[in-house]
Amino acid sequence: MRRRTALAITAALLALAGCSAGDGGGEPRLTAENAYIPEPITGDMAGGFLVIRNTGDADDTLTSVRSDLAETVEMHETVDNAMRPVDSFTVPAGGTLSLSRGGSHLMLLGLTHKPVEGEQVELELRFEKSAPITVDVPVRATTYTGE
Repeated sequence: MRRRTALAITAALLALAGCSAGDGGGEPRLTAENAYIPEPITGDMAGGFLVIRNTGDADDTLTSVRSDLAETVEMHETVDNAMRPVDSFTVPAGGTLSLSRGGSHLMLLGLTHKPVEGEQVELELRFEKSAPITVDVPVRATTYTGE
């Protein structure tokens, strides 16, 4: 009888240890969708918009973006109708990061050429935890809103 009790207690402790090891130890699972760049009016800069979806059970952070189209890609947020650069964006567990017109977005600066509607632009999204995601982003009409 004591042996069964000891085995039951050991099994229960192992099960609890397995549960506690999973707490906070989850992984983000990221995908990018609905990406577009409106054809810019000038050849200096362009805006980039997309949704990053995290179906995992841990937050992640978008830390930088690269593109061969631009010398630099900045991440911007819009507060009180004013844009300002930020160092990162959180991609919440079970949620999304929406980069959209009038809100948080990407600014591609120092363009190598003026992209035109129908062209594809490659963006590399880099994260704190997850591997980079490369997205082929279509250039849409200047007035395109993503809807």
